[in-house]
Amino acid sequence: MKWFNKIYFLFLIFLSLPILFGACVSLNKPTNKIEYYTLEYPPPQMETLNPLPHVIRMDRFTATPPYNTTQIIYRDQSFKRNAYVYYRWQTNPGTTVTTLLNRDIKNSGLFKAVLNPGSRFPPSYMIEGTVDEFFEWDTQSAWKAILTVSIILTEKNKNDVNNRILYQKTYRKAEICQQKKPKEVAAAMSQALSKISEEMIKDVYDCLKGL
Repeated sequence: MKWFNKIYFLFLIFLSLPILFGACVSLNKPTNKIEYYTLEYPPPQMETLNPLPHVIRMDRFTATPPYNTTQIIYRDQSFKRNAYVYYRWQTNPGTTVTTLLNRDIKNSGLFKAVLNPGSRFPPSYMIEGTVDEFFEWDTQSAWKAILTVSIILTEKNKNDVNNRILYQKTYRKAEICQQKKPKEVAAAMSQALSKISEEMIKDVYDCLKGL
């Protein structure tokens, strides 16, 4: 019986080797870490203008397909869009653009107040919009960050929708990346939004100044 117990014990060890070996491999094997990116730029410095006595609320922007995602979308062929697996945006482009544009228009000091999305205070005017494009465009010579934002400025207290819409415009920027890296895409996209933000604030101000 002793020799049988020894053989049985060795048999159990033999069966356990693949499990133990697999566990060691899985523990030693490095896991792919997801890297998250966001947009960063200082608020545009606006020229000194007389503030307008208007209260503005910026509603949350939506992102159109296929950009309504935290995945970084890139284009390397016509009629084709792909997404990175291990590189992502920290937040949805609609949320990112809304947050930064809202910050910039507040910082401009050109209006009496700028309300956050969902604020219960009644605004005089509202800005809503969409992020139409938000992607990396890969070419042989360089990568570019493509950003397109459409906005609509409306007057809150007008019942007639035709008279309520005061201003509508689409802004599009294509900024070249310094290197072919996702981090540089985030930097170029930041530059694109900074330029759009400055133009949008000036346009909104000019529109409301004439009322």
